[in-house]
Amino acid sequence: MKFQIKHEIKGRIRIHVIQKRMMLREADLLEYYLSSQPGVTSVAVHERLQDAVIRYEGSRGQLIGALRKFHYETAEAPETFLQNSGRELNDQYWERLVNRVVLHIGNKLFLPYPIQAAAAAVKSVKYLWHGLQTLAKGKIEVPVLDATAIGVSMVRGDIKTAGSIMFLLGIGEILEEWTHKKSVDDLARSMSLNVEKVWLLQDGQEILVPVTQVQADDLAVIHMGTVIPFDGTVEDGEAMVNQASLTGEPLPVQKRTGSSVYAGTVLEEGELTIRVKEVGGSSKFEKIVTMIEESEKLKSSLEGKAEHLADKLVPYTLAGTGLTYLLTRNVTKALAVLMVDFSCALKLAMPISVLSAIREASHYQITVKGGRYLEAAAEAATVVFDKTGTLTKAQPTVVEVISFGKESPDEMLRLAACMEEHFPHSMAKAVVDAAKKKKLVHEEIHSKVEYMVAHGISTTVEGKKAVIGSYHFVFEDEKCTLPEGTQEKFDALPAEYSHLYLAIENVLAAVICIEDPIREEAKDVVAALKKAGLEKAVMMTGDSERTARAIAEKVGVDEYYSEVLPEDKAKFVESEKAKGRKVLMIGDGINDSPALSAADVGIAISDGAELAREIADVTISSENLYELVVPKEISSRLMKRIQKNYRMIVGINTGLILLGVGGVIQPTTSALFHNTSTLLISLKSMQNLLPQETACKKGA
Repeated sequence: MKFQIKHEIKGRIRIHVIQKRMMLREADLLEYYLSSQPGVTSVAVHERLQDAVIRYEGSRGQLIGALRKFHYETAEAPETFLQNSGRELNDQYWERLVNRVVLHIGNKLFLPYPIQAAAAAVKSVKYLWHGLQTLAKGKIEVPVLDATAIGVSMVRGDIKTAGSIMFLLGIGEILEEWTHKKSVDDLARSMSLNVEKVWLLQDGQEILVPVTQVQADDLAVIHMGTVIPFDGTVEDGEAMVNQASLTGEPLPVQKRTGSSVYAGTVLEEGELTIRVKEVGGSSKFEKIVTMIEESEKLKSSLEGKAEHLADKLVPYTLAGTGLTYLLTRNVTKALAVLMVDFSCALKLAMPISVLSAIREASHYQITVKGGRYLEAAAEAATVVFDKTGTLTKAQPTVVEVISFGKESPDEMLRLAACMEEHFPHSMAKAVVDAAKKKKLVHEEIHSKVEYMVAHGISTTVEGKKAVIGSYHFVFEDEKCTLPEGTQEKFDALPAEYSHLYLAIENVLAAVICIEDPIREEAKDVVAALKKAGLEKAVMMTGDSERTARAIAEKVGVDEYYSEVLPEDKAKFVESEKAKGRKVLMIGDGINDSPALSAADVGIAISDGAELAREIADVTISSENLYELVVPKEISSRLMKRIQKNYRMIVGINTGLILLGVGGVIQPTTSALFHNTSTLLISLKSMQNLLPQETACKKGA
């Protein structure tokens, strides 16, 4: 492949692909290939121009080397990515838009007037019929207004005005449908499965394998808090499954032997062994698209108010038309009122504004599951942070293993990793990674593992009970004790680290010291959120008072709570809401799920537990905590845009009505100005809310 560098600044390069024509699939292959390169933060491939804009960090030479190696024949990308990239959708709607404009101009330039009149009459039938259907239902809404305007123009023989109205209405319909469909597909892509490995049951043992190796009829074991990666049938076990992503059901559903389970749903409690039915990912994408399109979650209250107000204004517009005729006995002036209405712009611009904001958020790897959450984020007064994996780095590391028995620290780490690998939590991952780094191979030597949310893990190893978890769980709930003569050693545990306690047969066997460093940007992010309008920042953690206090002081939160349980976080959120404050809750673990669900806006970190991501209303990537500020900024700017749209719609249309009634402009001109202003406001509403420099700074 040959590339030409068209423009370059530090961290950003624009290349041109030298070939006759770039196909859609080729553009997707190039985008996936470049996005997968180390240091590349974002890629935008424009197939019509055959250009690609690449933003990167690090070595320019490494990027150029990757470009030199690229060939369509050898490049690979997941089939689900190629099938659902959205590029074909954009191409389809662009062609529809261009065809509509070319056809309209061509008709006006080349068709004789009688043929133009006949074509307009045929097109008007759709609008007239829609208006009559609306009237038959006892409603006086926008279709009635459109039908009246088109009908009166046709009766008066004003084919030019009728044609212009229908053309602009058609353009508006295409733009609205395009924006809505693209936003839904962007949202569905970000919600689609991203499962890399799965536990298979083979010869009575659980084996972790890449998801690509799974075949139909394999037995997969699904642990608590994880996404079910395939459609299948339950062969063993009993569990509660959250199916909200597919069915919208608010409560988890019980599954037992013989029940069907579906890809993308989340196992909240229990454990299941399922027989895999199908392994394709496209069906999951289609299910999510259907769910989003049918869900009322996409509607913010402002959208609902705009639609309601739009429909309420229609009778007044009709009444104004009649009153103007009675007072002036001038059909032209009466039509000037009929040609201009507030409702068309309100109904078109508001949903486009909201859906465009959701689409823009997706450019920052932020998933927003509905317009109402942007509205709530704009009004939020309190932000609640979970500590681990949120304010602290998402990859805590094991610093030291202190054995309290005869076994070596490595042996204790091996056992801890064997227990922890079944559950998705940053602390558990730290233990598993530490064992892997030391090449401590651990076989499945324990019995069934039980996971107590926000407490710890309990199992049986070679007939002996083993537990691992927090101080509260091990010493207070499980009543474990210290080995004789180890009190002084226990008291000397390093205070600067978090601790995981491992006990066998109710006696402490080891303490795993884990360093969970604070994110460098945490303090600045808390300050930025408060500057953006949040009044109170709160941190809640299951850690000790000592650890919580130290971190709270460093990151600058207003309040902190230590040694809290999941229900405590949810109760705090509810108490803030009871005071009339909208709440943002930010977390990444299974134990954050109740609070995420209770908050007005739940924000989950993308590499946290699947259950947290499923329940959350907004999901951000884990690479940069500054992304927490983006939803707040987008939502605040969205509210300002909506208020500005209201003022523009009212101002422009009121002015046009007054000019028409005063005889200054003709109905044709009124209709043209009205529809043009509606289209321009809608197009303006599709523009990004955040400035370009913000996108560059955040690596979008």
